[in-house]
Amino acid sequence: MHYQRLKDLREDHDLKQREIADLLHTTQQQYNKYEQGIRELPIHHLITLARFYKTSTDYILGLTNQQKPYRFTDDNE
Repeated sequence: MHYQRLKDLREDHDLKQREIADLLHTTQQQYNKYEQGIRELPIHHLITLARFYKTSTDYILGLTNQQKPYRFTDDNE
């Protein structure tokens, strides 16, 4: 995973680690470990962040440099 992307996305949206941690229902300390590459980001968090930032999981994972918006469907649609 391209950990720097987590930090860059957060900072590009003028958010603090605490705010993203709250979104993920985790602690700021735990989220910091994701940004530092100390802990792997769980898939369910990856999906939540891709939806939140309106990008693809591939972009967050560093598999593409295209940060284009990505359309998600809700389970209820």
